[in-house]
Amino acid sequence: QAQLVESGGGLVQAGGSLALSCATSGSTVSFNAMGWYRQAPGNQRKRVAFITLGGITNYADSVKDRFTISRDSAKNTVHLQMDSLKPEDTAVYYCNVGRWSGGNKYQSYDVWGQGTQVTVSS
Repeated sequence: QAQLVESGGGLVQAGGSLALSCATSGSTVSFNAMGWYRQAPGNQRKRVAFITLGGITNYADSVKDRFTISRDSAKNTVHLQMDSLKPEDTAVYYCNVGRWSGGNKYQSYDVWGQGTQVTVSS
């Protein structure tokens, strides 16, 4: 089973940038896409973006044109570049693996990292 370790969170002012990374290890043969989710206090965990092994990307409307997901297949890592951050982006961000079946259909597997806190001050 894959293991995921997120890094790169922190505190930033509104309008600033942060870059998150997620390193994977263990068995990776069963998934064909990776995603980033976030969970703010009192809210459900929501998908932010995903990227397929072929490089197809998909973003939530709330982060489109501000966040960029990328993947380093050689290092088995996935990144999330977050620009023009807003206070409403404050959340714990989680890396995930799953299966993409076309379009925006991403089914997350129950494999999660420990999460990394992102706090955006106004």
